[in-house]
Amino acid sequence: MKILNHINKFSLVNKSALVTGASRGLGQAIALGLAFAGADVICTGSKAGGCDETMKAIREYGRDAWEYAADLSDRRQVVKLIEEVKQNHTQIDILVNNAGTIRRHPAAEYPEKDWDDVITVNLHSLFLLSQHIGAEMVQRQSGKIINIASLLSFQGGILVPSYAASKHAVAGLTKALANEWAKHNVQVNAIAPGYFSTDNTKKLRDDPVRSKEILSRIPAGRWGEPNDLAGAAIFLASSASDYVSGHILTVDGGWMAR
Repeated sequence: MKILNHINKFSLVNKSALVTGASRGLGQAIALGLAFAGADVICTGSKAGGCDETMKAIREYGRDAWEYAADLSDRRQVVKLIEEVKQNHTQIDILVNNAGTIRRHPAAEYPEKDWDDVITVNLHSLFLLSQHIGAEMVQRQSGKIINIASLLSFQGGILVPSYAASKHAVAGLTKALANEWAKHNVQVNAIAPGYFSTDNTKKLRDDPVRSKEILSRIPAGRWGEPNDLAGAAIFLASSASDYVSGHILTVDGGWMAR
């Protein structure tokens, strides 16, 4: 019986989750993982219809799914997204701030617009969503927020100063919100994925030199696949992690250990 009780701590039945950037890649895998564990999932993407595949798979698990489209580099659209979600959904138990973008340029030549877009998507939209949805969690005295950080929350990277700055900030913001909201039974944590096979890493994987360098440092000996992230997300979204707060969980095949 004790084993069954512990297993049930990972159940997300009767929970509602909002996952940004759920149309593909890591966001899609997280959304499907949460649905598999029992959650209904609100999916956001940059274009209408972009989450159709994700929602179809969620519904095949017998869960409900909804889509909202917004360009998170436009603050007005972020605010509109929040208003629409709050109007149509009475309660969000789990918020996963997954949406992100990256632009590669030498620091001395970095375009101001690319800097602004990356910071707005990766940090400003994350804070606004956390602030508005988190406030309701605090009032309700229950909730889970999972931010998607990065290995570049700890390292500087190459040619990605805006991305590194934003992901360092995501780690700091995760801890700041956790410090304020843990006493209200709202756990705020982050997942820092390693090198995964996604659109964001395509240029690295297509570069035979950089790809070989990266792969040689990963103890697991392979790039991560989006599904490798689902278990960590389920854990941090469930009551199994009720005493985990302000943590940055690396899912990196051992990269940081080396």
